[in-house]
Amino acid sequence: MTQSLSTPLSQQNLAKACKAAGDPLRMSILKLLGQGAFGVLELCRVFDIKQSSMSHHLKILAQAGLASTQREGNSIFYRRPLVQGNEPFDLWLNATFTAIDNSEDESQTQIQAAVTEVLQERAQACAEFFARHAEDFKEQQDLIASHDQYGVALDELLNSVSGEQSDHRQALEIGPGEGAFIPALAATFEQVTALDISPDMLALTQQVVDQQSLVNVQCKLGDATVLNDEQGRYHFAVANMVLHHVPAPKTIFEQVAGSLAKNGSLLITDLCPHEQTWARESCGDLWLGFDPADLTAWAREAGLTEGPSQFLGLRNGFQIQFRLFHKP
Repeated sequence: MTQSLSTPLSQQNLAKACKAAGDPLRMSILKLLGQGAFGVLELCRVFDIKQSSMSHHLKILAQAGLASTQREGNSIFYRRPLVQGNEPFDLWLNATFTAIDNSEDESQTQIQAAVTEVLQERAQACAEFFARHAEDFKEQQDLIASHDQYGVALDELLNSVSGEQSDHRQALEIGPGEGAFIPALAATFEQVTALDISPDMLALTQQVVDQQSLVNVQCKLGDATVLNDEQGRYHFAVANMVLHHVPAPKTIFEQVAGSLAKNGSLLITDLCPHEQTWARESCGDLWLGFDPADLTAWAREAGLTEGPSQFLGLRNGFQIQFRLFHKP
């Protein structure tokens, strides 16, 4: 899904990259791509330019190694390349992206407002899917991976984390779905918050809470932006099979990292990259899985350190990754 560049830093390559990054519009595009992946038409809306012009600028950035493509079914998204190495071009690329991210842009307020609209549309499409399929969500989700298939591994990871942590006061689950993991969290932590953007799905979680009399669980409607007001609150957070529904997955790491207490942990359970495009229509997926290296990079940028990882292959061709990250 993603490309990692380790190109030797020849003068010709450097000159080409500098020229590509030197245009003010392309610099603004690169700054935006640091937030996540966007389609051409989305970028046209954000920057209010024609598709032909945007495609031209993206081609220049891609040819210079400053942007990469990410295929999601029949759609192509553009993003900044994943930089993992210590080759000269990698170091230059990281320094350039850092400088661009820290630069002042007079039109940033207008750009961010347009980006917010794009992300809200993605979120609305997801919410509408869950509103239509709340009652048959388990049937839809079982097409990919049912909780019965990976729940044991999930519980084992929770037990390992709780055994290492001395503080078990506050836990958070983002996108609890039907609430299958909530009882385990409620048995481990003093207080659990179940946060979901869909009122229909949150109602299913509330049913589990009521049926099992989980008095230490609070169901809360909203997206991860509410975590901006809960700095340092949680000792454990989990996003279980939810990232592929999130409009901007990278931002989850930033928002959760801020809400974690010191020595807190974040558990991500999600799909590895796949090409089963029917999942977008049948299961409301926005993204067809994630490269493990992306999750590692997003966590590192959010100030989290990487813990143990597990991978579970399913008979239908999907693979689940269990990724644990810690806040120092």
